[in-house]
Amino acid sequence: MPDPQKPVVVAPDPAAPDRALNSSIHSIGAQAPGAGKARRSLLRGLRVMVFAGLALLAAGCGREPPEEAVRAALVAMVEAAEARDAAAIAGHVSVDFAGPGSMDREQFRRTLAVAWLRDREIGVSVGPVEVEVIGERARTRFTAATRGGEGWLPDRAQVYRVDAGWRLEDGEWKLLSAEWEPVL
Repeated sequence: MPDPQKPVVVAPDPAAPDRALNSSIHSIGAQAPGAGKARRSLLRGLRVMVFAGLALLAAGCGREPPEEAVRAALVAMVEAAEARDAAAIAGHVSVDFAGPGSMDREQFRRTLAVAWLRDREIGVSVGPVEVEVIGERARTRFTAATRGGEGWLPDRAQVYRVDAGWRLEDGEWKLLSAEWEPVL
C-alpha cells in the first residue's frame, strides 16, 4: 500500500513516445475521466444559442437607434482619448467642428496632443449623458471628469459641464460643436 505522505511519480509510457506531443492537459484528482463533460457540453450549447439569438436580434434591428448611436460615438471618443488615438478621435469629429474661442478641428486635435504630452496617464469619466435627437442633428449634455498625471495617482483633475452638438454625416454621428466649462 502506498504511503499517503509520499508523492506518487508516474513515469511516461516508453511504448508511446509521441503521446507527450499529441496529448492535451488532463485533470487529475478525485473525478473520473470524462466527468463534467456533459455540463461543459451543455454550457457550450447554451453559449452558442445565446450568441445566435443576439446575432438574429441584431440582424432584425438593422440600424441602431439614433440616440444609442450618438452615445456609442461619445464612448468611442472617450476610449480613443484615453488610448491617445488621434486618428480615432478625428474620425468622430466633423470637418466643420467649432469649439470654444473659435476652435476648429485642428486646434481641437492640438489641444488633445498637448494634454497627451503633459500627462503620461490620461483618464476621462463621463457622467449621465442627456441626448436629444432632432432629425440629422443631436445635442448631448453631460459632465466629464478628466484626470492626468505621471503615475498611478493623478496630478490633475477637473470636472466640466459639456454641451455638444452632433451631425449625421454619411451614416455616422460626428461631433460638430462643443462648449465646456469647469464645474469645480
